[in-house]
Parts: sequence; C-alpha cells; structure tokens
Amino acid sequence: MPESSSFTARLREARADDAQAICDIYNPFVLESCVSFEETAVKPEEMVQRMRTHGPTHPWLVMESDGSVEAYAYAVPWRVRPAYRYSVECSVYVAPSARRRGHARRLYAALFERLRAAGMHSVIAGIALPNEASVALHEAMGMRKVAHFAQVGRKFDSWLDVGYWQREL
Repeated sequence: MPESSSFTARLREARADDAQAICDIYNPFVLESCVSFEETAVKPEEMVQRMRTHGPTHPWLVMESDGSVEAYAYAVPWRVRPAYRYSVECSVYVAPSARRRGHARRLYAALFERLRAAGMHSVIAGIALPNEASVALHEAMGMRKVAHFAQVGRKFDSWLDVGYWQREL
C-alpha cells in the first residue's frame, strides 16, 4: 500500500459542498455494479438530504487529498423502531483511483470512534455477495459475519445474496 497518498490525505466531516464529489464516487457503483442495490444515479441535492437526515449521531466523513474527495463513509440508523436507536449501519466507498491507500480503514476507524462517542453500541454492514475485498475490509475492522440472506436482491437480471457483518463498539 503506497504510504505517500494516505499520508497526505486528510480526514474530515463531510459538508454539503462535497455532495457532487460523493455522487461522483457513489454513482458508478449504482450504475455499473451490484455493490449498491440502488438502480438510478443519485443527484447531489438528494445526497445533501441524506447527509442531513440523521444529524451528528450518524456522521458522514470524507477523505480528501489535494482538495479532492477520494472516499467517504457514513452511518445511518439500523432500523426505525426505538429499541434499535443504539445500532447503526455503516458504508464506505472509495474512488477507483484512490484504492489501496488505506482510506477505507482510516474512515471506518474514525467513524467507529465518533459513533462510540455518540453513544452507539452496535455497527452493522450489509455486503452484496460475493465481494471478497469488502468482506476482508470489514473483518479487518473487527466485524464478524452474523447473517447471510440468499437471493434477496435483483439487479442486472441476477439474484443477489447479502451478508451482514457486525461488531459492538
């Protein structure tokens, strides 16, 4: 892993003016892969709304280098019922040009620390399977597989499995 890029990268809270860059990272996953189960590109206005929906207990973070956002991570509520309020779902996305620089691990480490400080107890990640790189990342972050749902999503004329990984904060 090249250290020079991750050494100069800066982790910070996401802002509304990052929405276009976040969409630029995310939308290829939507339109060209089964990583996301969304099927239409997300517009910056929608991304801003997503970022603002849950407030400081569910942070959005970005990794930027030379003024450009190269990766982002966020947390959203796991479920809507009140008893789930201490559990969150997390996601991380890295631009293809910025992969293998440690951005995802740094973002998740910072995200998990902020979630712990906000009183969250459990973090959960859903992964469309197969996805060896995502599984390896989540397990490296101390998460363990807790569920596997067969053929619960359909995209690009294929049925897709989803696994869930979890850890307590």
